[in-house]
Amino acid sequence: MSGARRVGLKASCVVGFDGRQHVLWRDGEVVFEASKIVFVGRGFAGPVDQWIDYGNALIGPGFIDLDALGDLDSTVLTLDNGDERQMGRMWSEDYLAAGSRESYSPEQEVFKYRYAFTQLIRNGITTAMPITSMYYREWAQGYEEFAQVAGVAAELGLRTYLGPCYMSGMSYWRADGSLAHHWDEARGLAGLDAAERFYRDFDGAYAGLIRGALLPDRIQTCTPALLQRTAALSQELKAPMRLHCCQSPSEFAMVRQLRGCSPLAWLQQLDLLGPRSVLPHGIYTSGDDDLQRLVDSAASLVHCPVVFARDGEALNSFGRYRARGINLALGTDTWPADLLDNMRQGLNIARVMEQGSEHTRALDLYNAATLGGAQALGREDLGRLAPGAKADITVFSLRGLHLGPLFDPLKNLMLAGRGDDCIASFIDGRCVMQDGQVQGVDYHALQQQAQAQFHTLMRSHADRAFGRPDWRSLFKPAIPYADAYSADTPLCASHV
Repeated sequence: MSGARRVGLKASCVVGFDGRQHVLWRDGEVVFEASKIVFVGRGFAGPVDQWIDYGNALIGPGFIDLDALGDLDSTVLTLDNGDERQMGRMWSEDYLAAGSRESYSPEQEVFKYRYAFTQLIRNGITTAMPITSMYYREWAQGYEEFAQVAGVAAELGLRTYLGPCYMSGMSYWRADGSLAHHWDEARGLAGLDAAERFYRDFDGAYAGLIRGALLPDRIQTCTPALLQRTAALSQELKAPMRLHCCQSPSEFAMVRQLRGCSPLAWLQQLDLLGPRSVLPHGIYTSGDDDLQRLVDSAASLVHCPVVFARDGEALNSFGRYRARGINLALGTDTWPADLLDNMRQGLNIARVMEQGSEHTRALDLYNAATLGGAQALGREDLGRLAPGAKADITVFSLRGLHLGPLFDPLKNLMLAGRGDDCIASFIDGRCVMQDGQVQGVDYHALQQQAQAQFHTLMRSHADRAFGRPDWRSLFKPAIPYADAYSADTPLCASHV
């Protein structure tokens, strides 16, 4: 036995991997040494320094979130709030003319990642590729900021694929209500330079916990030159490249108008479809031709069912894409950072779209959150519990009354579970959460700071709205406030 401590975990159910698929061990064990798993099964005969018995629980691989919320999400502000052109989330023509600016201080920018990364760990996510909104930025992101973000991820113990987001354009609203686009090629190329510098400096940092990635913003905010250089750099560095595409009718129409083809056909022309391509969301395509492009290129789609269902949109369909041979991973892309919720809603939405239950199974969504994410990253050591794999392990309690009588742990969690049923998490062999408590984090203080910073976010909406209205007039609660005090102060903010 080496000098590293050997830790063994026990539970009533363990999700192992037999080299081909997940398999369920009853009264199972997982043993790991340093950052690697050495045994999965039952009756380990070797020496173990510490055994931890979680009792009635499911030990499984950590979830992989490839569109992981790294922000204080604004969904609660926009939900049922009418025409977004009036509420100051996107840029207005007036705001662009006056000059864009940051909504947060540099310290607040870094804090939002600490808050979001804590939420990810709390919900059983062990590998994340973060996403944040560019609407609240002066222009994309920078090297210095992400050097600090890498430090936050390493401190908390979250495995992350990081890089500053870059773009060469931004959509904005004209006064007549039409959508227009502002371009700044030089800024986009400078952003790519910063992303390359970050990749070369931080890929493999913190004992491999931090990996680099190329993360251009969205297909409609990137010029051909920026995307072509991204494709070449991805090939040179062998770096994963994530690009949001096929996510709205306006994006599809814009690319058709400017480039004369569908978004996926355009990416193919730019050599941006390949095994290292990670593409949220793949909803709006030209049909079978585009789906075949994904199959032929071995690109991966990141499915984020919850955020689109809120606006009445859905992938048509998970089962259809999977049957074609497209690799599907999962992402949250919104608050809450709960992949169990995305699995459940993703299953239900797929069956509605498919008008039946034959084409998409619960296991298909679980596989997307584990094996599919690992395939998208080219990592055979993630998304599974098997000897030689990374010790990225989650423990979900099966004791909750809300889970109902148990039959199958995965089905019970899929039907009634939630992210905070995760009671323990190990990443790279390090215990980052025990008994639902992320190590080193004061939840109350974290929430208080997030609440104060969220007020800053709310006020910033007035800057982007036409006419700079009072920020309090931009947001409407589901139930009207009964008094003037509540109208001036977000509900319950003083009691966090």
